Amino acid sequence: MNIVLIGYRGSGKTTVGQLLSARFGWAFVDTDRRIEQRAGKTIKDIFAQHGEAHFRDLERQVVAELCREDQTVISLGGGAVLDPRNQDELSRDSLVVYLEAPAEVLWDRIQQDEATTVNRPNLTTGGLEEVVQLLEARQFAYRDNADAVVDAQPSPVEVTEEIENLWQRHAKR
Repeated sequence: MNIVLIGYRGSGKTTVGQLLSARFGWAFVDTDRRIEQRAGKTIKDIFAQHGEAHFRDLERQVVAELCREDQTVISLGGGAVLDPRNQDELSRDSLVVYLEAPAEVLWDRIQQDEATTVNRPNLTTGGLEEVVQLLEARQFAYRDNADAVVDAQPSPVEVTEEIENLWQRHAKR
């Protein structure tokens, strides 16, 4: 069994994933970082040089591999859950948790994250408006593919504790 964290950019998947990994003594993998390691370039560069379709192919390969791991906390890229093949992989032996936050909170976090501008593709039209639009478009996929929805607004430690409690109940089944 694995724990898979899904949600929009800035929802805290990496931070919470690392905390969960430390608590459980499990491996932690951020799919975006794994893709960058494999490609030898940032996601921003992959998009610029090869396009989104190539990135999504790499992402699909990484998701399939990671979903076959055991005792791994996986932080999924924000758009990965939109791919039906990734959805199929997520349904295998994983607790999938959607870290949910309002667009305004996500936008504030994105602006404060230096790694976003360096490593990730720019928002197409930019700004809060685009975050609102993308979040509305993805909301159905996040909710439909999650076993649980957790409010990502409290501190990362509080979010981690909530997911740990979910895991305890999930593992007892």
